[in-house]
Amino acid sequence: MKPFRWLILAFLLLLTSCRTSAIPVIILADGQTFTLTSAERVPAGLLAAAGLALGPADRLLYQGVAFPLDQPLPEAQSYTLQIRRVVTLTLAKPDGQQTIQTSAFTVGQALTEAGIPLYVADRLDPPAEAPITGSLTVNYTPSREYTVSLDGKSVVIRAAAATVGQALAEAGIPLQGLDYSLPVESAPLPEDRQIRVVRVVETVTLTQKSIPFTTLFEYSSDLELDQQAITRPGAPGLAVSRVRIRSEDGVEVSRQSESETVVRPLQDRVVSYGTHVVMNTTTVDGITITYWRALQFWATSYHPAETGSDITASGMRLQKGVVAIDPDYIPYGTQMYIPGYGFVEAADTGSIIGRWIDLGYSDDDYVAWHQWVTVYFRWPPPVVIPYIIPPPATTGGLIPPPP
Repeated sequence: MKPFRWLILAFLLLLTSCRTSAIPVIILADGQTFTLTSAERVPAGLLAAAGLALGPADRLLYQGVAFPLDQPLPEAQSYTLQIRRVVTLTLAKPDGQQTIQTSAFTVGQALTEAGIPLYVADRLDPPAEAPITGSLTVNYTPSREYTVSLDGKSVVIRAAAATVGQALAEAGIPLQGLDYSLPVESAPLPEDRQIRVVRVVETVTLTQKSIPFTTLFEYSSDLELDQQAITRPGAPGLAVSRVRIRSEDGVEVSRQSESETVVRPLQDRVVSYGTHVVMNTTTVDGITITYWRALQFWATSYHPAETGSDITASGMRLQKGVVAIDPDYIPYGTQMYIPGYGFVEAADTGSIIGRWIDLGYSDDDYVAWHQWVTVYFRWPPPVVIPYIIPPPATTGGLIPPPP
């Protein structure tokens, strides 16, 4: 058994000798390369052997990763260590400058290690992933929280953009189509940190509208005077109008007609109006009358006490048998017959318009009239005949339609 024990003891001595044997060490520091051979495995001892020291913010790297000074290095055939010295990072912020002493690898790492929280919306130039190779000035604009009201809800975003539009786009809330923001897109971010997005929708609707036709009269010598015949029936036209409706956040704010197109032209009604004068005879109130025209007139009556004078516009004395007419259609001197009143002569006027006749009386025999009557125009007809006499119009109010 003794030879076996001696073999084990020899193996252990050999193993111990291997573990503590000197190996090559390379240290990269301050732009120089330091080479030594040492059995030391703790970085602090290796740096001391090379005459190197670490400042409070310097860091020792092994295989590119920070390694503690007081921990032994893992077993290896050789070691390459690197000293990363501290540099000055100047942070230029909106409220001033801040100096950071750092040995971090990137801008973002340096700010995080300095206790400055970073957000995706923060603005860094150079960016957070930029490497630090020496003293550096970093322009830093920290983001702030803003409340965006849109679509009936509130969303909190962070932004450090120069304008409202940029902040919304970076937050994934771009303005689309006719949408707008308050403040407007080009405005700087508001101090009260409140932004409103107004969703705008415009729709175009087509609206149909009927175009009423009118009645046109044309004279016809084939028809007896005052007789009418429809020679062409009327038809309404049809127009289509474009109406643009604007809604903001679901509420209609405007409605504007843009254009109107006639898709079916109207067709005016044409009525032929007779102009052929015929002598007619009839018996009214037991009297035989020869006449050339018979038309319905609205009849009223008046007397001197009502007008303040018994002299008419033609100079005749106001009494029964004298009537007031519209001289644009019935000349003074026209002879007519009024059933229930008698023979009359057109000799006065006033506010009489159109197919309206005012029957004259003296104060002693006055009778009030307010009714439609047939007025017979006695033969012979005048040289110039007004073929169409319009409906009556009075200043006293409405007139019932003729029977």
